[in-house]
Amino acid sequence: MTLSSPLSSLSFFKGLRAHSRQFAVVGLGRFGRAVCSTLHGLGYEVLGIDSDEKLVAQVLTDQIVSHALQLDSTEPSALREAGLFEFDTVIVAIGNYVQESIITTLNLKEGGVRYVVAKASSEVHGKLLDRVGANQVVFPEREMGCSLARSLTKPGVLERFELDPDHSIVEVIVPAAFDGKTIAELDLRKRYGLNLLAVGIAEKFEINPSPIMRLQKDWLMVVIGTNRGIDQLPE
Repeated sequence: MTLSSPLSSLSFFKGLRAHSRQFAVVGLGRFGRAVCSTLHGLGYEVLGIDSDEKLVAQVLTDQIVSHALQLDSTEPSALREAGLFEFDTVIVAIGNYVQESIITTLNLKEGGVRYVVAKASSEVHGKLLDRVGANQVVFPEREMGCSLARSLTKPGVLERFELDPDHSIVEVIVPAAFDGKTIAELDLRKRYGLNLLAVGIAEKFEINPSPIMRLQKDWLMVVIGTNRGIDQLPE
């Protein structure tokens, strides 16, 4: 059974404000393209920006943005003329060119952009972005590495959204040890310190399932609680 889950994108998109219908993405490499494609697919207006004409042309050809412009984001006048300062949320997806990333972030904040999300390639890069005013700093490569490590050591956990260093929401395959048992019998809160939010059955999730529901192995369940409790769940 394959179910679509919102958890896989939460770690990045949790910081983007729900009321904003327009986004600008500066940097159209792999990460920037992925952000454009996802936002555009969700129905948002997306402006793509890059200094590379080929990358700008490609996102237009692939139809993953509403508009795209070639410009130098380190020049405040270019950002102003393009209307970037009018956007409520801008994602700076320039991760490998630290100087350009920092200057672009600084320009956007000084230009009045309310919410700037910036990609960092290292801890030092992240600290510098924070210093110049980035509202949210993301580390895609690090997060992907952590996710891979968890999937290898805890294969039953399909998706994870970290609330803080000690608590998460996870989507997990119902283990064989839970097969045929009711939610009340399992008493996940007492045994693991977890709360069951939803159960995935036949291509859909049932939210706040009844305590008398009997789980079946290979169903999906979404739980919230401590990472320690999650790690104690049987395979």
